[in-house]
Amino acid sequence: MITDRDRTIAEFRRAVNLPPRRLEQWLETDESRGAGQRRGDGESIGHASGRRIVGLLRTRKADLSDADLAHMRKVIGYVRRHLAQRPGGDVRESRWRYSLMNWGHDPLR
Repeated sequence: MITDRDRTIAEFRRAVNLPPRRLEQWLETDESRGAGQRRGDGESIGHASGRRIVGLLRTRKADLSDADLAHMRKVIGYVRRHLAQRPGGDVRESRWRYSLMNWGHDPLR
């Protein structure tokens, strides 16, 4: 029987299409740091989420907490909403793409 937990994990893994190492490399770029809405400490919400996503990708399924699953659901929702708002034209160097990549999803993959 598929549980809500299993469904969330599967949807998260579909939404996040960047492997942990690639996401870590991306988060080190100026483009990554420049994308998204800033928090009080100056880091964007998406950039902070990306760091957490790296950890989630490296966590065994059995070790995921309720808070981890809640963040996974947040990531799934963000990716879905922003994919639906795709701008016209070339998105390769767009803030839209960079923001999604901070959340672990590269729309060009």
